[in-house]
Amino acid sequence: MKISTRWGLLAVTALCLNAQAADINVTVANIQSSEGFVGCALFPASAAETFPLDLSKATPQRAKNEGGVLRCTYTNLPAGSYAVSAAHDVNGNGKPDKNFLGIPTEPWAVSNNVRPTLRPPKFAEASFSLTADEVKNITLRVAQ
Repeated sequence: MKISTRWGLLAVTALCLNAQAADINVTVANIQSSEGFVGCALFPASAAETFPLDLSKATPQRAKNEGGVLRCTYTNLPAGSYAVSAAHDVNGNGKPDKNFLGIPTEPWAVSNNVRPTLRPPKFAEASFSLTADEVKNITLRVAQ
C-alpha cells in the first residue's frame, strides 16, 4: 500500500510540474538594417508598470541582427498574462533613442502589434494570456 501511494504522489507531482511548462516563441520581423542589435523583452503581469521600456523586471534577450529576423524563445513559464516588446538598437548604444518629444527614433514593436500615437503602448493593450502547457507563437513587426 505504501509503494502505490508513493507512486501516486510521484505521478501527481510530475503532472503539477509539467503543468507549468508553457512556452512563448517570438519572431521579430521587418528588420530593415543589419546594423546594431535587435532585442525583445518578456514582461509578466507583475511588471506591467515598467512596460515597455524599463527592462528591470522583464526578461530581455538581445542578438546581432542577421537576416532581418530575430527569434526569442521563453520556456517553462507559468500560466498568466504577459506582454512582449522588441526594439532595433540601430546604433548599438544599448538604449532606446528618442527625439525631443520622447518619441522613439529607432524601430520598435509590442505584442498584439499595438502602435498608439503620441504615447507609449500600455501593458493592457499588448498583453495576452498564456495557459499551462501552451506554446504561443507571436510575430512582432518592428517599425519606426
